Amino acid sequence: MASVGLLYVGAVLIVNGLMLLGRVDGRAAAPLNFFVGGLQVFTPTYLIVTSGGDPDVVLGASGLYLFGFTYLYVGLNLTRGLDGTGLGWFSAFVAGCAVVYAGLNFGRLDDPAFGVIWLYWAVLWALFFLVLGLKREELTRFTGLVAVVAGVLTCAIPAFLLMTGVWADNVTTWAVLLAVLLPRPVAAFPALRERRTQMHGNVVQEQPAEQPAPAHRRR
Repeated sequence: MASVGLLYVGAVLIVNGLMLLGRVDGRAAAPLNFFVGGLQVFTPTYLIVTSGGDPDVVLGASGLYLFGFTYLYVGLNLTRGLDGTGLGWFSAFVAGCAVVYAGLNFGRLDDPAFGVIWLYWAVLWALFFLVLGLKREELTRFTGLVAVVAGVLTCAIPAFLLMTGVWADNVTTWAVLLAVLLPRPVAAFPALRERRTQMHGNVVQEQPAEQPAPAHRRR
């Protein structure tokens, strides 16, 4: 059941990434955030209720709430026009938790591939924190690319591998492939990094580049 939810998390990350890249309108992305957010709250609740108290099942399901609440929060922000600062600081909490879940997957759960995936999610949510919580708007497009890559490589493809029973037989291979492929978007950072912008009312203005002083001032 969790693997089915992972597939749709891939969909919402791709749509949200395209939104940050300026390809999807925010209000158009809101419904999918509500649908997937609701699914990612229902799914872990069902898994925990039916787990019979199995601590590993509860542990695995607990992390899904982090993403369910994120997407519901995004949906509310987009439809209500709310400031993203609260979501940004919540994203910092998610990023910290993701590092812990990565360690648990490398150790207790013996799934190094998802250890790598959780680390990538930690980076992505840390970027959400920078863009929304700290208003580092020049990172917006780069964060969009990282989100699209996450939707494909950390969600959609692993979901299909899990649902077809292929994942468990090749965990180490997936871990190595992901560790090689996931850092690649960093190479696009210089091209996607925007100039720092500054808000003036409802107008976004670029901060002017610092100009060299005239020759007579440099003497």
